[in-house]
Amino acid sequence: MMKVYVPRDAAARALGADSVAAAVKAAAPDAALVRNGSRGMVWLEPLVEVEQNGERIAYGPATAADVPAILDGTSTLKLGPVESIPFFANQTRLTFQRVGLIDPLSLEDYKANGGLKGLEKALTMDSAGIVAEVTESGLRGRGGAGFPTGIKWKTVAEAKADQKYIVCNADEGDSGTFADRMLMEGDPFCLIEGMVIAGIGVGATKGYVYIRSEYPDAIEVMEAAVDLARKAGILGKSVLGSSHAFDMEVRVGAGAYVCGEETSLLNSLEGKRGTVRAKPPLPALQGLFGKPTVVNNVLSLGTVPVIFEKGAGFYKDFGVGRSRGTMPLQIAGNVKHGGLYETAFGLTLDEVVNGIGGGTASGRPVKAVQIGGPLGAYLPASKFDTPIGYEEVDKAGGLLGHAGFTIFDDTVDMLGMARFAMEFCAVESCGKCTPCRIGAVRGVETIDRIAKGDAAGIPILTDLCETMKDGSLCALGGFTPFPVMSALTHFPDDFSAAKEAAE
Repeated sequence: MMKVYVPRDAAARALGADSVAAAVKAAAPDAALVRNGSRGMVWLEPLVEVEQNGERIAYGPATAADVPAILDGTSTLKLGPVESIPFFANQTRLTFQRVGLIDPLSLEDYKANGGLKGLEKALTMDSAGIVAEVTESGLRGRGGAGFPTGIKWKTVAEAKADQKYIVCNADEGDSGTFADRMLMEGDPFCLIEGMVIAGIGVGATKGYVYIRSEYPDAIEVMEAAVDLARKAGILGKSVLGSSHAFDMEVRVGAGAYVCGEETSLLNSLEGKRGTVRAKPPLPALQGLFGKPTVVNNVLSLGTVPVIFEKGAGFYKDFGVGRSRGTMPLQIAGNVKHGGLYETAFGLTLDEVVNGIGGGTASGRPVKAVQIGGPLGAYLPASKFDTPIGYEEVDKAGGLLGHAGFTIFDDTVDMLGMARFAMEFCAVESCGKCTPCRIGAVRGVETIDRIAKGDAAGIPILTDLCETMKDGSLCALGGFTPFPVMSALTHFPDDFSAAKEAAE
């Protein structure tokens, strides 16, 4: 029987994957149609795969009209085996090892491709051993701060409480980032398995996945996967027949950007307004409902199973400096080959932007790349020898964050981008602290002054950024100065050109 794979990933669906899938069913009703996750090569979506003699041949980007030729093998869209496409072949897929390969809601597919091996190993270990394994792997938070995951788990494990929680932060709100969504839509059991291991490791029996409402596909897949996992005994009072209990549920957020900050997220989970909490106390000691709570990103928890499956030493062997393992890079913006590329830490910015990404889609020179979403710094081509690693990017004046790379060509107005950062902060601020709530509004006004030729606005903007950076309660106000000051520092001509135009 012919087997045809058509992604049900949100990006593929936005590009017409549903109509392609319908055309496959109409043209070949006896064929097995699998709605898999995306392989991450967005410029080739919808990417159709036809399995032949155990090998999956790729065709793309496909439309419904292309389906007859694809099914009979005569299509000019033929790309050959998926694994031979350079963008895919050169990756080191650990966290995303099954995404695009399997039916996301098939536990049989999941188990056949290494699923649950990590949990089975964790069930043979005690709490201290589980925490030690994660610590030894060098895994750090993939949501932005890069905090060592093992230290967070150890704090919660050693806390004394009658109830502990695992909270997965799936409130992926940064522009140019989509890895969390892709993992949830393409391999949801991976995230569930990681949360169960975390629960057993720290003594938590309840977990929550907090997903933003703008991700309806991810919500649907995760809710279905949780139900299937519960029926299969992966969740419940006896995890895989063991003495350990762990259950979880999906909660949907309204889409406030600030709820990506862990304490705002916890407030929202509790049914309160999503505003930032002052620290201390840390969520690891007093988190959800005042109980010790592990708050980890989707990619952090989704990486845990492979660490236990293959061992901490295996995972730690990848990377550079203190950045161990692999990172799913999300390449977007004005770029020829946008998508998700998982690789070991250590590639340079140039290798990511011009090598993997293929330069700009417009064909014009690259002017800047913003790393880490709307609060990330803009780095010029002179910084493209910077290796991808937490400390390495920080040394270059940037923030690796969620490893989203948004690329701009030489037509971009960096003064306008600096203004956008301040405006974004003003709109998304929870209003809890003055530097963020008032500072961002004053920032927009000051940049407008500079655009009109008022040079006196530049030192005011610089001073304002220092105040926001040092005085804000959370990263929203604290990180907004990064895109603003990097634009001013690396692209001064864009600011002086506005003054000269005004004169």
